[in-house]
Amino acid sequence: MSAATTRSRTPDRLCAEAVDLARTAAEEAAAPGVVGEHVGLVSEGDRVVTHFFECKELGYRGWRWAVTVARASRAKVVTLDEVVLLPGPDALLAPEWVPWSERLRPGDMGPGDLLPTDAEDLRLEPGYTGEDEPAPNSVVSHEMAELVEAEDAEVTPGTPASLPEVPTRGSIAAVAEELGMRRARVLSRYGLHVAADRWEESYGAKTPMAQAAPASCVSCGFLMPIGGSLGQAFGVCANEFAPADGRVVSLTYGCGGHSEAAVMPKPPQPAPPVIDETRVDPFPLRPAADSGSVPDVSDEDAADLGHS
Repeated sequence: MSAATTRSRTPDRLCAEAVDLARTAAEEAAAPGVVGEHVGLVSEGDRVVTHFFECKELGYRGWRWAVTVARASRAKVVTLDEVVLLPGPDALLAPEWVPWSERLRPGDMGPGDLLPTDAEDLRLEPGYTGEDEPAPNSVVSHEMAELVEAEDAEVTPGTPASLPEVPTRGSIAAVAEELGMRRARVLSRYGLHVAADRWEESYGAKTPMAQAAPASCVSCGFLMPIGGSLGQAFGVCANEFAPADGRVVSLTYGCGGHSEAAVMPKPPQPAPPVIDETRVDPFPLRPAADSGSVPDVSDEDAADLGHS
């Protein structure tokens, strides 16, 4: 260990005693009344000491005013070096900065916001946008050139930006356009999977709405099919009264707005009465003469029974 390192650990006496100088400098840099008690000092090097003062400013709990003073070699006067506000060991600090791409959540974008897509986004992969250009010496190019010359047509080089470029029939570009891939980038397999997981979580079979539904969306007349591979598991709800109207829903999702659930229930049938008072029940007035047989009751007896 060098001698300079040894001397730097011991605060310089004159610099350590310059508490009033450090406090005055801190009060000049801070707002009135926010510089608190002297809470310590530390040696920064040979004849360089930093004094710490408590910060009473609201919102800076645990922070300290750090005033560094120094003295030249063999000099008797201590001079001011710098004044800064530094966090202490128990200071209230802002959370660690997170890039916007990691903070962004679905629904955060508003009108006019732009969301740039990273060139290496795993959700996307290159599509096909190029037109099949025939070779300069091909037969097609030669015939087209002769046709243009024969008709004396005016050809504008390139395609106007306002008009879509129609690919040649039967070309690779035409097939790519039919498959929906004639774009700069299309969804990758990873992008399809994360989208399907997100839609399944929001409008899938495990949601409380689907658990209580009378049937699933696969049999609902309001389900609009979608193309592509995702069409095998998802569709778009077109029921304006359904909670998922205009949303991509899983075929296993369901709600009370199912097209086949709109059947009016039948009115409840009342239970049969215990005693039917709409008809007369025969009841013997006297015991039967034979072995337990019930005698026939005449109409007059029945009438008397009804009036009794």
